[in-house]
Amino acid sequence: MNAKAEAKRRDRRHKAIEDGWDQVRAHTVLDHLARGASLSKESLTGVGSWAVVNGRGFITANRARDADADEWAWVFAHLLLHLGLGHLDEDPLLDEAYGAACCVAVHRFADAVRVGTPVVALPELPGTDETALALTWRETGVPEHFKALGTGGARSCLRAAPPLSRWELQYNGKPTPWTERFARGLIASATEAMDQAADARGRTRHRRALGEWDRALSWFTSSFPLLGAVAAGFTLVVDAEVVRAWNIALAAVDAEHGEIYVNPAADLTAEEWRFVLAHEMLHAALRHDRRALGREPYLWNVACDYVINGWLVAMGVGELPHGVLHDQQLTGMSAESVYDTLTTDLRRARKLVTLGSREAGDVLGDWLSEPDAVRRRSSRRDARPAPWDDRARGVDLDEFYRRALTQGFEYHHAQGRGLLPAGLEQEIRALDHPPLPWDAQLARWFDEHVRMELPVRSYARASRRQSATPDIPRPGRVRPERLDRRVTFGVVLDTSGSMNAELLGKALGAIASYALARDVPAARVVFCDAVAYDAGYLAVEDIAGRVRVRGRGGTILQPGVDLLQRADDFPADGPILIITDAQCDHVRPRREHAYLVPRGARLPFVARGPVFRVA
Repeated sequence: MNAKAEAKRRDRRHKAIEDGWDQVRAHTVLDHLARGASLSKESLTGVGSWAVVNGRGFITANRARDADADEWAWVFAHLLLHLGLGHLDEDPLLDEAYGAACCVAVHRFADAVRVGTPVVALPELPGTDETALALTWRETGVPEHFKALGTGGARSCLRAAPPLSRWELQYNGKPTPWTERFARGLIASATEAMDQAADARGRTRHRRALGEWDRALSWFTSSFPLLGAVAAGFTLVVDAEVVRAWNIALAAVDAEHGEIYVNPAADLTAEEWRFVLAHEMLHAALRHDRRALGREPYLWNVACDYVINGWLVAMGVGELPHGVLHDQQLTGMSAESVYDTLTTDLRRARKLVTLGSREAGDVLGDWLSEPDAVRRRSSRRDARPAPWDDRARGVDLDEFYRRALTQGFEYHHAQGRGLLPAGLEQEIRALDHPPLPWDAQLARWFDEHVRMELPVRSYARASRRQSATPDIPRPGRVRPERLDRRVTFGVVLDTSGSMNAELLGKALGAIASYALARDVPAARVVFCDAVAYDAGYLAVEDIAGRVRVRGRGGTILQPGVDLLQRADDFPADGPILIITDAQCDHVRPRREHAYLVPRGARLPFVARGPVFRVA
């Protein structure tokens, strides 16, 4: 045979190998394995040999063998399934018994893959798993008809791989386990099957190519227990039009709808996407959208970014993307403390960029404009319902995040995944011990600052005589007759037009309930809008009926506070409760006081007394 004919034959063999490899890459499950594997340029030798594989995914084929592409596709599928089933993990004993037992397991699974044309005859396969089968065959010997099930010819198709060098571990990191790649492929294959079934029934289903962000989210579910349950409750929205309209640089989260918006044009590695998704999930799980409490939303978002990024860097979750907020000097500080630090230099702070847009940050909430809300609804047309949308389960949004994060915290410690930053651990533990509701906090404040009136015994009013000693008079219980000498407190009530009627109802109801339970007969009340109106002492159950929202512009509360502080008939140690919607001027009480404001409102000054926020 001349050299030209030999070259054509060699080229035909090589093309068949490449075409077989392409057939494998076209299969969803096998493609996830093939991405980490590679075909060696060297050629395998040996009688009846086809190809072998080692634990690092290097496949060496017998390039001198005449075969078509379908046969090579079956051979490559066989070897990739060895990797996916974990047959080369943890340095097993690669003897004849183990190799034959692993080939039995691959052939059992190959029926579900069905790629190419089989190159070996398959006998009836035993149902025992490969580990137990290998132990049996090491004692009894491998049956003759099971020795030729592999693709290595007279030897096993599994080969040992050289260990990773220090340089490879340092620059490339530890490779993704083959079993994890296999799991991703199975998930992707199941998704494709569901899409095809939906199309066959004439339904339209939102489909898109899986990206690194999808694989990053599935990694949390399978390999990072702290956020695994949280990740299971989120839907990724990958819509270029939406992120362009909202100007989202990398990602943003909507905790209310259980969605993470991803910018598909962002050039990030797999490790960087893990960092970004963990960042967004912590925003949602720790309810940063609800904890602003009147703070400037964007600066609050920036403060939370600094704290979360510091935690993730300390835990080594993914890699910090370039340009993302991180400052070692803020390590160990709470989001509230970081916010206070940022407000000292507002000009610089407003230039800081989050993972989302400069206007709304990456924590989407109620401050979104109506057009944004419309676009959000349109982007959710194909999203699955959030897990807390099932009313039959009776699980609300806060309960879902609390349960998901606390369970993940327990799994993290149970599996010995390492220590967490102190700040993150404290916030997670705090979820199991939520703060007292505002009315309970208000009751505690009353207990501390409204003195308890003890009954006075006096012979001025004798009590009933006891039947056992009818001749012995005993003192009766008496109370002061003047109201200003009884237990009481002051109420400065904002009655301007901006005052919320719901806030008034809740606040006055809580005050009346407490006062009646503690035998407080009346409270000294001052109504304020543009001027102060002294209503004198009112029975606590009648205060609500006397309130009139006057709507005379801005609220000036200081005259009402001064009126109580100068009043001769108001106790010198009587505390003052100021009820307002926070749209008021500066107030400077000189005695014990507290504020009752709506949730989310922020007073225009630094309050010296406690602030109770009505939910």
